[in-house]
Amino acid sequence: MLDAFKRASAMRITAVMPYYGYARQDRKVVPRVPISAKLVADLITIAGASRMLTMDLHSGQIQGFFDIPVDNVYATPVLLDHLKKQLNQHEVTIVSPDAGGVERARAIARRLDASLAIIDKRRVGPNEIAEMNIIGEVQDRVAILVDDMVDTAGTLTMAAEALKKEGAKKIIGCCTHPVLSGPAIKRIEECPLEELIVTNTIPLSREAQGCRKIKTLSVAHLIGEAIRRTHDEESISSLFV
Repeated sequence: MLDAFKRASAMRITAVMPYYGYARQDRKVVPRVPISAKLVADLITIAGASRMLTMDLHSGQIQGFFDIPVDNVYATPVLLDHLKKQLNQHEVTIVSPDAGGVERARAIARRLDASLAIIDKRRVGPNEIAEMNIIGEVQDRVAILVDDMVDTAGTLTMAAEALKKEGAKKIIGCCTHPVLSGPAIKRIEECPLEELIVTNTIPLSREAQGCRKIKTLSVAHLIGEAIRRTHDEESISSLFV
């Protein structure tokens, strides 16, 4: 499609990808593996995109893989609006499931006037976690786990179990991209998580749609506003919450 638009003499082509595929393959963690996030960036650019619009990149540094402008908007405003309606902010702790998500969790904690906790996880292999240690106060509080995506839900459900053991009275999960592959739904239904709030950057499978714990929020208006401002050549900085 990008190539067709380019060859049809489009003045400017903006590629809108709410979910950026292969985002987690952004570096070499072992020898002889691809950096697929860079490859996807090259494919999009060479195909003819003159601008890129995406949401909640797994690593902000992926923007540097492109030689064109990249707008990485966040689903935080949509998640915050939902959380503010149903929570007593004085009893809330925002929890980052790993060290890499601390910045995201801190931004939400600041806007909810909530405390912050971090889970230190030790992996023994891909999608295998040996132990979890919680840094921060969660006892008798509402714990909100914040992540950019949920894939097999292994980290999320183990974090929920750890929070329950530490005395959290209610556990809610939040993520932007509900990949939900493999045993994810079964794990979510069996874990102490009361609710998993996701957005519609990825269509839910039929199994996920039938899960009573999953609540879907729309980010259509946020992406639509970013598209409008880009088209009208206005600033979109105010969308980067």
